[in-house]
Order: sequence, then structure tokens, then C-alpha cells
Amino acid sequence: MSNLTVQGSVLENALQNFLMADSTEPGTEASYQACKTIYEWHPLGLKMAQKPLRIAMSQEREIVVTAAPGDAVVQAFIAEWQKIGADEHIINVGTLARVYGIASCAFGAPGIPTNDEISPEEYYKLKLYFNDLDPLNTSGSLVLNQDPNSPDFQKHAAIAVSGQPYARSRSVTIMNERPIYISYTSSAFGFVGRSVYQRALFPLKSFVQTMVTDDMVTRKAGVLVAKIKQTGAVVNNLIAGAMGIKRNIIKESQTTNVINIGIEDSVEVLDMQNAEKANYARKNILENIAAADDMPARMLTEETLAEGFGEGSEDAKKEAQYIDRMRKWLQPLYGFFDPIVMYRAWNPDFYQVIQAQYPEIYGNVDYKVAFTSWMNSFRAEWPNLLKEPDSELAKGEKVKLDGIIQMLQTLLPALDPENKARLIQWACDNCNDMKLLFGSSLEFDMDALMEFVPPEAEDAGDDSKDKKASK
Repeated sequence: MSNLTVQGSVLENALQNFLMADSTEPGTEASYQACKTIYEWHPLGLKMAQKPLRIAMSQEREIVVTAAPGDAVVQAFIAEWQKIGADEHIINVGTLARVYGIASCAFGAPGIPTNDEISPEEYYKLKLYFNDLDPLNTSGSLVLNQDPNSPDFQKHAAIAVSGQPYARSRSVTIMNERPIYISYTSSAFGFVGRSVYQRALFPLKSFVQTMVTDDMVTRKAGVLVAKIKQTGAVVNNLIAGAMGIKRNIIKESQTTNVINIGIEDSVEVLDMQNAEKANYARKNILENIAAADDMPARMLTEETLAEGFGEGSEDAKKEAQYIDRMRKWLQPLYGFFDPIVMYRAWNPDFYQVIQAQYPEIYGNVDYKVAFTSWMNSFRAEWPNLLKEPDSELAKGEKVKLDGIIQMLQTLLPALDPENKARLIQWACDNCNDMKLLFGSSLEFDMDALMEFVPPEAEDAGDDSKDKKASK
């Protein structure tokens, strides 16, 4: 291992000391400090831990509150979500969990002890703060019980930070992979999940070796080999000076220059043919690192990843499935922040504004009743990573439209006016969702539909009356 020296003193660093050491072999344990060093200094440390999360969160969730009129309720939720920086906290906690094996997020308020419960109705009144905690911050509280007869066997509960406990409702914890019975994770200080670097330590070391090779190739690629014939067996000062002059001529020569060398002399570039094999080895190393975390190799190699999700190839589908798993893994964090944002965004002051905008709907509705209906109808869905072209989406909408038409033709003749109106409204709602087929929305007056009697029905009624009168 080579070290940088300045005036005879050796300057080492943590990455060299750990990864370049002979003791780093397959199966070497990943300690807390080792994981921290890799994340901070290794070229792939950040990418392995964070890139899948950034891809998973690259699209915004589609927020829908079906019980709320207009967009004001949804927009208030989104504004508060951005105000508290929920996305940054989620990606930070997810990254820490992948680096060390476990991580937590907790919130507090000035003046309120961390072990006291905070009523959700008080969230909007308080200046809440959120802290992202790694295993060293929570060490001792997330060891996990290893008694297989215990109700909390391998389950995490409330956390304590530097010995200071937090109320259970004020924190959330996620693990990278599930814990293994009596398998202590040194990077997380407990019997918990594992770091993404644990199985990849040796190939991560090999990747650093390829960097050393690249540096050597870069420094040697411009070397010229001058094969100069010596004039005699004994090299005296005069001969050495003449050979030096020839080397200087070659060294100073440039494009458009003409130099003169001996008939038996030659100038060649240093043969770097074997250096090409290093690129092949690097590709294998990257694939080994990706396999260690069961992640798609293209996320590390960057091979045509930009085209992947759009083209719908098999590799792209595998990557999309991996990202879907990452989104499900992050769900506890979203489930932790969603209610907090709801109580802060949809507070009583905001509800008064909604009442003023929609007095016919919420004029006599209590705040708690409206809030509960909004919360129960809240939906947050991820868009599909594999985006189909508009032509294929239009074909799918055409199939849905044909099904709606068949439903109307089958059921309308057998329904009473009220249910006919409901069926037509259902068809309109579905057609309005088909943005590729219909540019504008279709709306009907439900009351008018219920009272409407088709002319055929009126004529039929008049004919029956005439027949009865003639009899």
C-alpha cells in the first residue's frame, strides 16, 4: 500500500487504513466506523446508499382527498409537507438505515419533555423540529430482544437518544433487511438489520485498487520510449551528454516539428495494452458490489439507465420492481409524516377558510367531522415508473370506454329514473378520467336527470290512456 509523504512524514487516511489493509478479506465485519468511512470517502459509498432512494422519490406522490371539494385541501397538505422538509428527512433516515442497518426519526417541541406524549390536535400550535438519528445516537435502546418467547422478540419499540427517552408516538424506526436471531450487527449496535456495505466490503476494496490502476495508467500513458543505440561499450561523459541531447530533442518535439534520429534509433509509446483488461475487471467488480446488495448493476455502472424506464425492456422492468420495493420499504416513514402534516395543514384556522368557501357543504359541519372525513379519504399513490407511450394508453382508455358503453346499454332500460341518473353520472366520472380521449370534462345536472322523462315514455303513456278511453 502506498502512502502520501510530505517531508518524510507519512500521511494516511481512514479509507486507506481500512480498505487497503491486508486484513480486509471476504467476510470481514463492517463496523460503524468502517461504514461511516465508506459512505464519506468511497466513490461508491453515497451511490450505494442513496441512489435507489433518490430514484424511488424522483416522482411526486399523487395526493387525492376524495371527500374534500376543490384542490385547497390537497394544496394545503403539499405546502405543509414542503414546509417541514419531510422529503429530506425521509431520504436522510433511509440513507442512514442503508449505511448502518437501522435508523430513526423523532420529533420534538421546545419546552416539552421528549418522553411526554403530544396530542395531534396541538401539532399546528407548536414549533416542531425533526431529528434524523443514526445507530450511535440511539445506541442501547435498539438492541432488540432475543428471547423467542417474548412479545417484543426482535421488534423495536421506543427509542432513547443519549439516555433520554422519547415517547413511542414521537419516533419511527426502519431497518435495512430483517434481523437474524443472535446475529449482532456491529455497525448498528444491536441484533438488527445490516448495512448495504457488509457483503460488499471486499469488492469495494477491489474497486479502490482499480482507481490506483487508473492513476498509474494516467501518469504513464504519455511516456515515450526512446531506443538510442550506444556508440560503445564504455559510456563516458561525452557519450552520455550526446544521448541526453537526443532525449531532449525528442522531449521538446511537437506537432509540425521535424527531428533527426539515428538510423538504428527508434521512438515508441509505452505499451499499455494490458491496461485495457482493467476496464473488464472494473465492470465485474461493479456487478459484484451490486449483487452484494441485490440491486440492479446498471444503477452503479450507469449503462443506458436514462433509456431504461422509458423503453419497457426486461432490465427496466427489474429496475422498476426494485424501486417499487424501495418505496414500500420507505412507507413507515411516509406513514409517520402523513398524519403530522394533516393535523398541521388542516387545522381549525384553515377549516374556517374552507367553510367560507363552501358554506353549502361545511356551513353546519363540525371541524372534527370534516377532518376525519378528509383523513379517511386521503390517498397517496406512486406513479408508475414504466411510462407507456400515449398511443398505448389511448388504446387502454378505448377498451374502458367500450366497457362503459356496454354497461349503459345493458342496464339503462331496466333502471328507474333515480338509478339511471346515478349510472349516467358514474359513466361521466369515468369518461372525465380519460384525458387522452376527451379534452374537456362532461357534467350533468343530477336533479334534472332524475326528473327527466324521455319522450318515448310520454307517448307510450298517452297511447295507453287513449286505448283505455276507447274501451
